[in-house]
Amino acid sequence: MSFLMDNWILASVTLASGGLLAFEMFRGGRGDELSPQDAVQQINRHKAVVLDVCNPEEFAQGHIVGSRNVPLDQIKGHKQLPSKKDQPVVVVCQAGIRARKAASVLRAEGYTQVNVLAGGLRAWREAQFPVER
Repeated sequence: MSFLMDNWILASVTLASGGLLAFEMFRGGRGDELSPQDAVQQINRHKAVVLDVCNPEEFAQGHIVGSRNVPLDQIKGHKQLPSKKDQPVVVVCQAGIRARKAASVLRAEGYTQVNVLAGGLRAWREAQFPVER
């Protein structure tokens, strides 16, 4: 007990960092996010399907080459979803918020390899990767 009293700052920092770690684990963390570079590897090496969950107007303004437009509000059971539940999927939107919601829906539907493009299409463009209209 005297160690804790003598080193209360160390004990406080240890407890705080442990609490933050536990919070991230329970919140789900961001372990399912891919950088644009990692997404390219998933697409090229593992034939990942890219699902763009933006609305059709946003999709028409620019999207990842070869991506499928499946708006977030239509994602459950959409005909453009991969038929194989173990097929790698990269979900993208403009900034990543809708993509995370869509990824949760896909996991609930039984898809096992679902990732989100961190930073969304903005990050993709910042990395200077191609988009098409």
